Amino acid sequence: MADLYNSAAPKKAANLSINSDLLRTIRELNINLPATLKRALKDELSKREAETREWQAPDTVDA
Repeated sequence: MADLYNSAAPKKAANLSINSDLLRTIRELNINLPATLKRALKDELSKREAETREWQAPDTVDA
Protein backbone atom coordinates (compact mmCIF):
# COMPACT_ATOMS: atom_id res chain seq x y z
CA MET A 1 0.00 0.00 0.00
CA ALA A 2 1.27 3.45 -0.86
CA ASP A 3 1.95 5.97 1.88
CA LEU A 4 -1.16 7.90 2.85
CA TYR A 5 0.81 11.14 3.13
CA ASN A 6 4.34 12.47 2.75
CA SER A 7 5.91 11.94 6.17
CA ALA A 8 8.96 13.96 5.07
CA ALA A 9 6.90 17.08 4.35
CA PRO A 10 7.67 20.06 6.59
CA LYS A 11 5.55 20.58 9.68
CA LYS A 12 3.00 23.36 9.72
CA ALA A 13 1.48 24.90 12.83
CA ALA A 14 -2.23 24.31 13.33
CA ASN A 15 -4.44 25.73 16.05
CA LEU A 16 -7.25 23.68 17.49
CA SER A 17 -9.64 23.87 20.39
CA ILE A 18 -9.98 21.12 22.96
CA ASN A 19 -12.14 20.64 26.02
CA SER A 20 -10.29 22.27 28.93
CA ASP A 21 -10.87 19.36 31.31
CA LEU A 22 -9.68 16.87 28.70
CA LEU A 23 -6.52 18.94 28.21
CA ARG A 24 -5.94 19.13 31.96
CA THR A 25 -6.26 15.36 32.28
CA ILE A 26 -3.95 14.76 29.33
CA ARG A 27 -1.33 16.99 30.91
CA GLU A 28 -1.71 15.31 34.32
CA LEU A 29 -1.08 11.93 32.70
CA ASN A 30 1.88 13.27 30.68
CA ILE A 31 0.26 12.18 27.41
CA ASN A 32 2.16 13.47 24.38
CA LEU A 33 -0.69 15.31 22.65
CA PRO A 34 1.01 15.88 19.26
CA ALA A 35 2.15 12.26 18.99
CA THR A 36 -1.25 10.95 20.10
CA LEU A 37 -3.08 13.20 17.64
CA LYS A 38 -0.75 12.19 14.82
CA ARG A 39 -1.30 8.50 15.56
CA ALA A 40 -5.09 8.95 15.72
CA LEU A 41 -5.14 10.87 12.43
CA LYS A 42 -2.98 8.23 10.73
CA ASP A 43 -5.37 5.54 11.97
CA GLU A 44 -8.34 7.50 10.62
CA LEU A 45 -6.60 7.97 7.26
CA SER A 46 -5.93 4.24 7.05
CA LYS A 47 -9.54 3.46 7.91
CA ARG A 48 -10.89 5.85 5.29
CA GLU A 49 -8.44 4.57 2.67
CA ALA A 50 -9.59 1.00 3.32
CA GLU A 51 -13.25 2.07 3.06
CA THR A 52 -12.53 3.85 -0.22
CA ARG A 53 -10.74 0.81 -1.65
CA GLU A 54 -13.62 -1.42 -0.58
CA TRP A 55 -16.18 0.92 -2.13
CA GLN A 56 -14.22 1.18 -5.38
CA ALA A 57 -13.52 -2.55 -5.67
CA PRO A 58 -15.59 -4.25 -8.35
CA ASP A 59 -18.30 -6.53 -7.05
CA THR A 60 -17.22 -10.12 -7.30
CA VAL A 61 -20.23 -12.38 -7.26
CA ASP A 62 -19.96 -16.05 -8.11
CA ALA A 63 -22.50 -17.02 -10.76
